[in-house]
Amino acid sequence: MLQQLFNDMIKQDVKPFLSKHGFAKKSLNFHKSTENLIYMFNFQKSAGNAADNVMFYVNCGIYAAELAQIQSREILTAPQEAECHFRARIGEMVESAPDRFSITPDTNMDDVRKTLLSGLEKVIHFYDTMTSARSIVDYYTSGPFLHLSEESFHLLLQSNDVVAAKHYWKTLQEKYGTEKRWTIFENKYTAIFHKYGVEFDKR
Repeated sequence: MLQQLFNDMIKQDVKPFLSKHGFAKKSLNFHKSTENLIYMFNFQKSAGNAADNVMFYVNCGIYAAELAQIQSREILTAPQEAECHFRARIGEMVESAPDRFSITPDTNMDDVRKTLLSGLEKVIHFYDTMTSARSIVDYYTSGPFLHLSEESFHLLLQSNDVVAAKHYWKTLQEKYGTEKRWTIFENKYTAIFHKYGVEFDKR
């Protein structure tokens, strides 16, 4: 019964809303492709679902063929969420959205729909600001995050943006430099800088 409510919501609310924004549905995945990127939403049902509680997550992803090339991976036309270069749950991106949605016998479905569609709309606005592989790199370097760090260095050095690459290294070092694993990352980064003939004094 509740499962049916979930299915109906996907079919009657989510699908029309996302297709209006250019997303095509394939099972519980919605993709939209541009020249440089593939944007996606993935509706993931929770493993712990019962008859009286259907829980689901909304995963957001952006895939960049340019970053896949750097990773020497096959270029995908319909990537899974796990294969995306930018990945986040809707709750991480939209303050008003929960990390996990839940439908129980007491749930007001209008509230769930409102929260969900307004969350999707906010993510789409964010997607609109992410227009290239560089946008994804800029997002993670501004963190600074270790996620995609090697790919980011390749992309920055390939495009001769040595200033941004060095700045990213410094900010990563400030954030993670005291951790044991930092040496491993530092060795990898040094090799990447060498590949592009860039010297970097780490002191």
